[in-house]
This record gives sequence, structure tokens and C-alpha cells, in this order.
Amino acid sequence: MKPKEPKQPKEPKGSVDPVKPAQPKEPAQPEEPKGSMRRLAVWNQKGGTCKTTTVVNLAAALGEGGARVLVVDLDPQGDASDSFGVPWEGKGLLDVFQGERELASLVQSTSAPGVDLIPSSQFLVGLERSLAGEVATETILRRALDALPARWDVVLLDCPPSVSLLPISALAACSEVVVPVFTQFLPLKGVAALLRTLDKVRAALNPGLRIVGVLACVVDGTRLSREVTEKLRTRFASEVFRTVVRKSTRLAEAASHKMPVTLYDPEGNGAADYRALAGELFERLDIAKPTKPKQPKDPLGYKGSKESKR
Repeated sequence: MKPKEPKQPKEPKGSVDPVKPAQPKEPAQPEEPKGSMRRLAVWNQKGGTCKTTTVVNLAAALGEGGARVLVVDLDPQGDASDSFGVPWEGKGLLDVFQGERELASLVQSTSAPGVDLIPSSQFLVGLERSLAGEVATETILRRALDALPARWDVVLLDCPPSVSLLPISALAACSEVVVPVFTQFLPLKGVAALLRTLDKVRAALNPGLRIVGVLACVVDGTRLSREVTEKLRTRFASEVFRTVVRKSTRLAEAASHKMPVTLYDPEGNGAADYRALAGELFERLDIAKPTKPKQPKDPLGYKGSKESKR
């Protein structure tokens, strides 16, 4: 009698055929995160330090270099909006702070390639009074920016020259801050107060906030201007941008013509300086590989080089 063959044990469920290795599953594609753009507040609590000039012309230069840029004009004076020729009537941003409107609904295009704008509102003057009694007002703007679609590489926030709710909200919402400094004695004196404010914001609202760069502006051939620039380099070391913005009448003229200097006077000193600044910012933020901008020749040795002809 032929002996029975022993039964083979059943293959447990979920086992893998040793001959045919299991095919790995396709990894799930992560959703594009919202609010992942690099946010930069351009701020100095002292007025007249080229904040708006820097926002408008840096945005245009970044756009030329291939970045997608969104400018948010938080100054109730609306100078950045005017400099782009974008109207800014109505409540606008005030509605966003009051939770009645989405930030994305305010975005407008500009004449500068790659640059969009959220214009200011004169109603922002009464912002603090309108939010009296509200909780966590300093983080309203952060939450509004978090809800934006990730369409831009860089968001530049033009802040009013104060330590009010608007600039504090911008500092609470941003990862980096650009500090423009007019190269004269009084603006340099105010830098210590600025640093104290930044320390308070880090401690209470945004521990990751850092200075991405200090920008020397309106640099001319005077001894004082050179000394202030060197003091900034001594105090802030590598945080000071290599690029300086030279004194240029074309920058003021461009604003009066409602366009950035890169469009108004593309071959002039102002355009060259802001293109050079954009190149540095591309490197520091590691957000793109732009075309190498023209570097100004020995800006600290500037002796009134000729502006381009009209």
C-alpha cells in the first residue's frame, strides 16, 4: 500500500511568493502645502529708510529673475500700491483682519513681470480700534497668509514705520525680515531700538524670526554715508547685504511714474543695485537660480556716477 504524502502546510495569508518579489506601492504624492512661500517683512520702525522703495524695486528685480512674487502693502499710506499704479479704494485688507474676506480675493496683477500685489486700504488707520476686544489679533495676518494658495515663491510685506499692530502682525507672520537703513546718523541710532523690538516679537510670537539682511540705502560719496555703512558691517557682519543702494533720483522718479525702476530706467544705477540685491536674496533664500545680475562697481567708492539718459 502506497503511503500517503504528508499534507503541505497552507501558505499563510499575506505571504509573498519567493519567486516574484512584491511590487512596491506607488508612494502617495504629498499635497502642495499652503502658506509655504518665503515670507519677508521689509521693516524699520523709523520712517524714511527706503522700505517701500526696496519692496517695490526688489519685487520687480526678483520677478525679472524668474521668481513669482506677491507684495502685501500694509502701510495705510499705500505708497507701494501707488508705486505700482494699482488702485486701493475700499476696506480691502481691513475686511481680512475682521475675518470677513479671504486674502486671495484681493490679489491684483502689476505691470512688473512675475509680481502680484495686495493693495493697501486707508481703513487700516483704524485697525486697532476696530479689533479692540478681539483675541490673538497679532496672528490674524499669519493665519490669512497660511490660507493663501502656494502660487508664489516670495511674499514681501511692506510695513508702516511704527511698532503698531500692523508691523507686529507682519513680523509674527514672516520667517525673515529685511532691514533697510538710510546711511545717516539718526537712522543708525534707531537700529538698537529695532533689535529690541525683534527680540520681543521672537519671545512672544515668532521664535524663528531672523534678519535675512540689512540693506544700506542712499549711499553716496560723503564721509558720513561711508562711515555708517562700515558701522553696519561691523555690527551685523555677514547679515549686511554686500549690495548697497546708491543715491539715485531715478528711484523717486520711477515711483512718480507708477512703475518700478527696472521698467522706468532699466540701465540706471537704481535698477542695477536692486538686481544685484535680488541676486543676493536668491542665494540667501535658495529659492531659484536666477540670471546673474550686474553688480555695481565699488559702491562704497561711489563718486556720483552718471545716471542713464532719459
